[in-house]
Amino acid sequence: MTYDFTKVPDKQQIDEAAERIKKYIHHTPTLSSANLNEMFGCEMFFKCENLQKAGAFKSRGAVNAVFLLNETEIRKGVATHSSGNHAAALARAAILRNASAHIVMPENSSKVKIAAVKNYGGIITFCESNLESRESTLVKVIRETGATEIHPYNDPRIIAGQATAAKELIGDTGFLDIIMAPVGGGGLLSGTALATSYYSEKTKVIAAEPEQANDAWKSFKSKKFVPSINPDTIADGLRTSLGSWTFPIIMEHVDDILTVSEANIVKAMRLIWERMKIITEPSSAVPLAAIMQHPEVFAHQKVGIIISGGNVDFDHLPW
Repeated sequence: MTYDFTKVPDKQQIDEAAERIKKYIHHTPTLSSANLNEMFGCEMFFKCENLQKAGAFKSRGAVNAVFLLNETEIRKGVATHSSGNHAAALARAAILRNASAHIVMPENSSKVKIAAVKNYGGIITFCESNLESRESTLVKVIRETGATEIHPYNDPRIIAGQATAAKELIGDTGFLDIIMAPVGGGGLLSGTALATSYYSEKTKVIAAEPEQANDAWKSFKSKKFVPSINPDTIADGLRTSLGSWTFPIIMEHVDDILTVSEANIVKAMRLIWERMKIITEPSSAVPLAAIMQHPEVFAHQKVGIIISGGNVDFDHLPW
């Protein structure tokens, strides 16, 4: 099979990604809570990617991308910039092919995520906490190492891998009225939207985003790309801008993007911990926060929610 890097992943490529990665990732459980269903007046199914390898959905895309590299490419390792979950996932995926992983991380990255990258053998180079510094530092690292860049989200190999989470969710639950995912760079959302269009075309896709990092919402509503500038949200995984691959997919296949307050993100995160007894990071709570804040959209609906990750710093919980 020759992977076509010039087009949006099709159904066959997502099926192949699912087959390619299945030995190296978890088919994560889908959980429900009668208590939360009664509280919010809809039937919710939580796809628990917080229980995924390396603690987040990012393992899907990272493994898919790394196993698509040829022997010449993998010999010099892989490289990326990431504040955490993609970094750890890529470092772990590289180990599976006996390769090195060079990770550029902002100096203010979460300690728990830095520790995870080191645990998987990632070689970290720290940079200032802005996109320009991340990208320029990565260029330098690639120049010095010859490593292949695996972008956190703006890569069709990554998008195809992330799409397998929604593919599993649909397979495990049957028809859903709505599938929800948080949106930062858009890798998970664009993959979710593609999978939904291929496997459950009558299901709506609704994204959730913090009000204080609402560039995707602005881009979606204006139909023009709007970059993320100085996002100020507790949901650290959602501070990035959409990409040249993810933005067009989102425009074509996503039905709506809803924004939520910081207070509701914290409330939703705490509710998940208390009622479902699972650990989630703030970014994962944003879809439930959207249901809390926009209940009329979800009333009496069957809703699938992708819980994106569970890598949280226990020394800095938001309550």
